[in-house]
Amino acid sequence: METVLSSFSNELTKLVQQISPSVVAVHARRHFPSSGVHWGADLVVAADHTIAREEDIRVALPDGKTLGASLLGRDPGADVAALKVPGLGPAAPMNTRDKPALGEFALVVGRSPDSGVNASLGIIGAASGPWRTWRGGRLEQYIRLDAMLYPNSSGGAVINSRGSILGIATSALSRVAGLAIPAVDVTRVTKELMEKGYVPQGYLGIGVYPVAIPESLKSKLSLQNPAGILILNVEKDGPADRAGVLLGDLLVSLNSTPIEKVEDLQSFCASGVIGKPANARFIRAGALLEKSIVVGERPQKAV
Repeated sequence: METVLSSFSNELTKLVQQISPSVVAVHARRHFPSSGVHWGADLVVAADHTIAREEDIRVALPDGKTLGASLLGRDPGADVAALKVPGLGPAAPMNTRDKPALGEFALVVGRSPDSGVNASLGIIGAASGPWRTWRGGRLEQYIRLDAMLYPNSSGGAVINSRGSILGIATSALSRVAGLAIPAVDVTRVTKELMEKGYVPQGYLGIGVYPVAIPESLKSKLSLQNPAGILILNVEKDGPADRAGVLLGDLLVSLNSTPIEKVEDLQSFCASGVIGKPANARFIRAGALLEKSIVVGERPQKAV
């Protein structure tokens, strides 16, 4: 007679067996490999912090074969890397539409070339909305796991009790616990990496520093902001320069979004605004003024 516990155990086994053909081992660093997920045709996604080299990358498949891979691109901010793996073929259909629910079970499934598939079970210990990682990336959801992450778990699949992929595991975005990089962000970042090799960021061409706004000025201008960001530098012929922004202007909002610290500006520039006009509100000489700035794309650093 099957007990509740044995039934639960059998369901977990089925879930691991279901996802494991899509989980590979990635050799791109010293000492031990990491994991990756077969995300598309000849495409593997992995955790960027585990890709220590850009050449001689190898991917170990579930059937024991090893294929060479090349780095399509990486987004350190989101901790996502995309690998082109010729000969890998199409990916199995995956449901990535489920949203994580606080307290639901989550399985982390990785792969080691020595021990094979490895899995750990836990719950979603925290689930909230958009946030900015300490690496500067913006993710649509914060998904904290209480499942154990082994040394090679990063890049592995995180699935719920229905077998839906919630994202890929990472140990690099939190000092508290392992996280799941949401599937929606993995898909978004991977698409950009395949198209450009990098994730484009919005760019205003300004250097800034956060400063408090005096209460008297807030009252005079009917502002809610406790602070704004002071313009310390305006790049010649950059988007802000072309819009007439001056040194000493105090930026307080962009498209009605309050700008009180540098992170607010970073979040705005990462929100798909490239090529679009942004209505910027400044304080200049004690008065409020508005400028329309067409957001540019941040130039890539020369290699």
